[in-house]
Amino acid sequence: MIAQIIVDIAAKQTDRIFEYHIPNELKEVAVGSRVFVPFGSRKLQGFVVGLSQTSKFQGKLKDLLLVVDEQPPLTTELVDLSKILANENFSYRISILKAMLPRVMRANYRKILTPISDKAKRMPLFKRGLIDLTKVDDAKEVSFIHKLLRNHDAKIEYLVENRAQVKMQNNYSLLLSKNEYIKIYETLRQNAQKQKQLLIYIIENFTKFPQKQVDLEQNSGVKIATLTSAVKKGWLKKELTEVYRDPLIDVATSKSQQSIKLTVAQDEALAKINRAIDNQTAQTFLLEGVTGSGKTEVYLNAISQALTNDKNALMLVPEISLTPQMVAQVKQRFGQQIAVLHSGLSEGELYDEWRRIRRGEVHVVVGARSAIFAPLKNIGLIVIDEEHESSYKQEDTPRYHARDVAIWRSKYNSCPLILGSATPSLVSRARAQKGVYQLLKLPERANKKSLPKVKIIDLKQTNFIGDQLDLSAQLLEAIKTRIAKKEQVILLLNRRGYSSFMLCRDCGYVMKCPNCDLSLTMHKDTAKMQCHYCGYATAIPQKCPNCQSLKIRFLGTGTQKVMQELETLLPAARMLRMDVDTTRRKGAFKKILDSFGHHEADILLGTQMIAKGLDFPNVTLVGVINADTGLWLPDYNASERTFELLTQVAGRAGRAEKKGEVIIQTFNPDHYAIKFAQTQDYERFYAYEMRMRHAGNYSPYFYTVLISIAAKNEQNVAREAFKIKNWLQQRLQRTTIILGPAPSAVSRLKNQYYYQILVKYKKEANLNQLLHQIQDSAQKIKKYGLNIYIDNEPEHII
Repeated sequence: MIAQIIVDIAAKQTDRIFEYHIPNELKEVAVGSRVFVPFGSRKLQGFVVGLSQTSKFQGKLKDLLLVVDEQPPLTTELVDLSKILANENFSYRISILKAMLPRVMRANYRKILTPISDKAKRMPLFKRGLIDLTKVDDAKEVSFIHKLLRNHDAKIEYLVENRAQVKMQNNYSLLLSKNEYIKIYETLRQNAQKQKQLLIYIIENFTKFPQKQVDLEQNSGVKIATLTSAVKKGWLKKELTEVYRDPLIDVATSKSQQSIKLTVAQDEALAKINRAIDNQTAQTFLLEGVTGSGKTEVYLNAISQALTNDKNALMLVPEISLTPQMVAQVKQRFGQQIAVLHSGLSEGELYDEWRRIRRGEVHVVVGARSAIFAPLKNIGLIVIDEEHESSYKQEDTPRYHARDVAIWRSKYNSCPLILGSATPSLVSRARAQKGVYQLLKLPERANKKSLPKVKIIDLKQTNFIGDQLDLSAQLLEAIKTRIAKKEQVILLLNRRGYSSFMLCRDCGYVMKCPNCDLSLTMHKDTAKMQCHYCGYATAIPQKCPNCQSLKIRFLGTGTQKVMQELETLLPAARMLRMDVDTTRRKGAFKKILDSFGHHEADILLGTQMIAKGLDFPNVTLVGVINADTGLWLPDYNASERTFELLTQVAGRAGRAEKKGEVIIQTFNPDHYAIKFAQTQDYERFYAYEMRMRHAGNYSPYFYTVLISIAAKNEQNVAREAFKIKNWLQQRLQRTTIILGPAPSAVSRLKNQYYYQILVKYKKEANLNQLLHQIQDSAQKIKKYGLNIYIDNEPEHII
């Protein structure tokens, strides 16, 4: 038997199938298995993508070394999908296969120096055990190692390690009858107090065994020494058993499940979805519903229908911050049948959740973008909530879009896909208009309450409170009124940190990142100037680094600064801040949201992570500190992103019995994105923005491909970019538009200069093949420090 393997090297030369003989002792290997294989002088991890009886290879095939997992971590479906995605997203297949697995299941490679000669074996260098060459940085030691290698006194071995570890625990089970334990108790001597204590516990809790060691020690009051003695006497049997790490252990759900009566619109939408579930039809539904219209309830009812049909369900949410509330709702409905997958979990939790899914022990999976690769079989429904979110697009290699993967899996499993949003992406809405998707509408809130009134404040005309130009008098007064009524407030500012940049008023110097073409952001809590792209940080200066002047100012506003300002103006108010800086630690999202949900704070201030999916019935005011933060970015969809953000955050207000109000502060009150957000009129925004896209020849009227070229030398980047453009122009139709090459809006990131070429086309039969040729050529020029990245249908063009 022969295994067809994709090896763990992302390169053109190795982006193909290698064949290995399967020895008799490894007959359990299957498609989707992780294996270790010999590859040259190294050992590598690989994935089995096929099995065959014969080979066209004339020589002797090498043997597989090891099958890593008891069960193949990837299904046949995911293996097939990896081939499609590699072709469509210009990635090497191994990159796709590795992206499908939790990070803990990706191999760890080590270069180990081992002695050969007897002389070397006696050297002090090898007395401390294995020499990991990746950790050797002393120049003299490096020189000595090179000498050993030249003289053949030592050699390099390549170790591949599996980091995924199963969690084990001790379990104790009973070996005797209840009457036998009673007889033993009666014969024990008087001073055997601990043994008697254990036997009394066993007799009284006979039907509650087997028990975990930690529970047995806690409940019986005896220690490990007594348990060890009981095992030796034949009273108990001790076994080491596998246990799952449970990421949902702290997710609280109410005991009573209220039956929610659906609205007419919800019923109509659900009926069409259920019909597709019952008929096993691969149909894509676009569920467009205003904020608070009950889209989640439609999802949950549709999932119930899939489970009734003995099918499984996969549900995606865009942000980790949305997961706690969404998971609580799903757990409330489906109990232990669910698993969660997102980057906020520990490596052990991710590994265990993945295995529970792969073993078929759960029927509903909820997670962020990468959960689209969950090894779930027999799928009867896929849901993507807030489908417009750009976070569903992977920005690094492999650059897949979860929506495209979901469509493929929907067809593979012959099941419906629901794309839900209050503000659908223009691409999805256009597809619905053409009949590619079926449009379902929820035009009213489920509780029949009206949408909150939205007030626009022109920051050019308003009066500000305090020394800073952040909070208008109207917004501050509205906040005070709500707090006085014991109601809650959400404030949005989509910019973290304290101040956006440092400016010297004498020489005009702006403190920039040494690695990127960006100003450093001041973070007052860490006393650092930080770069939000590469992570560079330095101390906050007391004087200008350029001219030594003391006349420096920190300008621009971030969430830290607004928080400090609010604490000065509203000293009695309780506040929480939610941004990347406050949510780095595991569980921080849930802790902040739970605290706010229990009304332990009056104000929740945060970035865009608070703008969607959150449902707090006591929130009656939403304030947007500055609606313009993303409006003038040099990106074709800046207006769409601004409209989506404002509409979504406005929907957090007045979701229950109390009326809601929204106040949006802006310097551009007449911009169409802000005016349509004020009326929360998606249809009019869609019509207006589609005209703008048509005039600019952008998506969804044209398909787009972004080619980025990067290197440390800007001249080399520009030269290669023009070379690629000229090559493409000779081979593409005249109707195809090629923009650039031009420097990216942020022209230098992490010491790399970036140039971009944007290809806009309607029909180009040969483009995929041409782009693959560019991808292959990138391997050749990489040795000169040049990198080429190809992004099919980019979310951002800046």
